[in-house]
Amino acid sequence: MRIVVAGGSGFLGGALMPALRAAGHEVTQLVRRPPARPEQRRWDPVAGVVDLPEDTDAVINLCGAGVADRRWNDEVKRDLRDSRVVPTKLLARQGIPLLVNASGVGFYGDTGDRVVDESAGPGDDFLARLAIDWEGATDAAREAGARVINLRTGNVLHRSSGFLKPQLLPFRLGIGGRLGSGRQWVPWISRNDWVRAVLHIVADDRISGPVNLVGPAPVTNAEFTKAFARAVHRPAVFPIPRLAIKVLYGEFANEAFRSFRVVPKVLPDNGFRHEQAALERALDLALR
Repeated sequence: MRIVVAGGSGFLGGALMPALRAAGHEVTQLVRRPPARPEQRRWDPVAGVVDLPEDTDAVINLCGAGVADRRWNDEVKRDLRDSRVVPTKLLARQGIPLLVNASGVGFYGDTGDRVVDESAGPGDDFLARLAIDWEGATDAAREAGARVINLRTGNVLHRSSGFLKPQLLPFRLGIGGRLGSGRQWVPWISRNDWVRAVLHIVADDRISGPVNLVGPAPVTNAEFTKAFARAVHRPAVFPIPRLAIKVLYGEFANEAFRSFRVVPKVLPDNGFRHEQAALERALDLALR
């Protein structure tokens, strides 16, 4: 297939593109600077300009500013939305047969101890509304008859990810710990399984709509903390209070303490099997 990747410079896109090429696909990367290589094409989502190769079979859109990269304020929240919705709307209007578009498990809001799969409805907090708008931006492609996938991704385990990277130093210093009570659920997936899942989705014409890119066994924050501490060979004794996270991240602290007991149904129902289904193995791979 001729596949175009937007947002390919991130740690997910950087792993996905070589995997797509290894699987035999012809891959073009959209960049916002002058192209440096023949397989790159320039685009400007804000200006509504995109240069897609002729006969493009699929677009994989991973665009979006990091949710936890900055302390939240109104400007940052606006950027979180615009960096997702604006590129998605542009790509959805290009008449491509397959659009695989990023989204997040934040769609479900705080689920508490309730287990949810792709059939569950949305939440009503900021991340849920963000995901609703993000997925809604793909409507033009769906209405034009394209196969559209919304990748509701959980916490991807990799040493350079926005989830693990900020935790590495405090845990290695022995000052990491659970967040508050630690009873909130953490949906996770190894980066290797995330890439494998996207390859599976691209190849399987039966799959459309939302797909939870999470492992089959979410854990509580307390369980994750213990496993992570063992992986870096350090203790994790003291809980981190909400106030400490609030000082560092502002409003995002509320999201950090929410519970997302999200499981995959579409992937296993369509023959996908996780290679890193156990947290300990996934952490070992992530930190290697």
